[in-house]
Amino acid sequence: MAEAARRYDLKPSEIKAWLDEGIRGMENSLRARPRDIREQYEAKLKEAYAALGEAQLEIKVLKKVQSLLDQDETS
Repeated sequence: MAEAARRYDLKPSEIKAWLDEGIRGMENSLRARPRDIREQYEAKLKEAYAALGEAQLEIKVLKKVQSLLDQDETS
């Protein structure tokens, strides 16, 4: 580390901070297993499908109510 600091005119503390940050990043990457990521993705996808279904149902109900109101106005 001292040699690299001299060679590139850096402080050893800068290099140490970069190394520590890199190690933390690698540890975090290793913790996030692909299986966990897939499960999170599938859970979010399931929530999105549920929300879409609710929205579609709400649209159908609103269209039905509107058609009933239109029929009342023409009667």
